[in-house]
Amino acid sequence: MSDALLNIVPRLSVVAVLAAALMAGCAKRDSITVGAIPDDYRTNHPIVISERDKKIDIPVGASDTGLSRVQRVALDGFVANYDRAVGPVVTMMVPYGSANQSAASIVAADMAKRLRAAGVPEGRVLYQQYEAARYGDAAPIRLIYAEMAASTGQCGRWPEDMLANAENKHWANFGCSYQNNLAAQVANPADFLGPRKPSEIDAARRGISIDDYRARESIWTPEVDINW
Repeated sequence: MSDALLNIVPRLSVVAVLAAALMAGCAKRDSITVGAIPDDYRTNHPIVISERDKKIDIPVGASDTGLSRVQRVALDGFVANYDRAVGPVVTMMVPYGSANQSAASIVAADMAKRLRAAGVPEGRVLYQQYEAARYGDAAPIRLIYAEMAASTGQCGRWPEDMLANAENKHWANFGCSYQNNLAAQVANPADFLGPRKPSEIDAARRGISIDDYRARESIWTPEVDINW
């Protein structure tokens, strides 16, 4: 091998190593860039567990003399998911200065009795009055208590034209309604944080199931189409 050829071989090796290093660097950079673009509806619209106020406004007529059937149904639905173990304060905002002020006071007392019967601890109902002259003859009683709830962000975000998408990525609002519906349907928001502790095994039920499995007979009847 000539001296000129010997000088060329090391140079080619150095060039090859540099080219491979540059290609590896580009590949790594592109991977980071692409991976940083969120394209998952669960990332774009995450379900968040937080404390929020649950509210209800129950109208009261000026001639009401107690808690009506419609008001009872609304109150029972409002307090159905009340966490009796935690016992958050239930704030009752009663109208003052309106035409139904007297009736609202009577209805509020009946509501407090029904709330205690539903499991709200004694002393956890807080009375407040609010100026309600502008609400007319049927100013409502507002009930509020804090609860843990699952929710997502506001839907309806369209920051850009959904058709101008050369990369075939999800549009901004994709999956938002699904996440909202899922968050609203789950009864216990803690289920989003992790699985529950398994319950105890029903030994009697397990024994019956195993016996039924062992005692069953599997009969196989072959079907042959003779006209084939």
